[in-house]
Amino acid sequence: MHRRNVLTGAGVVGIASLSGCLGVLGLDSHESKPAGVDEGVLADTGYEQTKVEPIGIEEEFDAVLYTETIRVTNYLTEHEKAIDLGPLGRQRAAVFMVLTTPKVEVAGRELNPVEDMSTDELVSLVEDNYDDIGDITHQGDESVTILGEGTTVSQFSADAQFDGQDVDVRIHVSEAVQTDDDLVVAIGIYPEQTRDQEGPNVGSLMEGIIEDAHDDS
Repeated sequence: MHRRNVLTGAGVVGIASLSGCLGVLGLDSHESKPAGVDEGVLADTGYEQTKVEPIGIEEEFDAVLYTETIRVTNYLTEHEKAIDLGPLGRQRAAVFMVLTTPKVEVAGRELNPVEDMSTDELVSLVEDNYDDIGDITHQGDESVTILGEGTTVSQFSADAQFDGQDVDVRIHVSEAVQTDDDLVVAIGIYPEQTRDQEGPNVGSLMEGIIEDAHDDS
């Protein structure tokens, strides 16, 4: 299962429609802060933070009299866990990601479309950004508290590939929750055969999200 660039478009679609106004207001550049998971929760669930990746997006839009460039920097904090996949051996097949994308408000109106995206829309972005994942089917919803805010988390079944072998996976995706400056989305993916263990772990990881990723440099 190879990630191309998860949710690359998050934070720029929709903002583009008001690009001219944003430039006039000095709001043509936006950057979120990376979020992560509490170290104690990572230790309890067996996950390890492996990467904090800035995802920079720069789009140029034609206004009436000039060209406007909008720059958005999202952050993706990735956590992994090695799972025994039988004939495939142990692989880092359980992944938990925390995406942050900046809030953009003008006159009290939030322009970042991620705020209003449903979990179905968000999981479609995940599907679009993985090379070897497809046939996503909604399985159910639950309420989880992330950063003190109750939000909907949906579970989906899907097909994926590891080393050329087909593997059924389970995906958990949260709706966005707000910090003071950003929107936060959580995504968990693991082999279906480990659902009894990793399902509760993903719930713990979501509830253990913190606003600052650990500095592993």
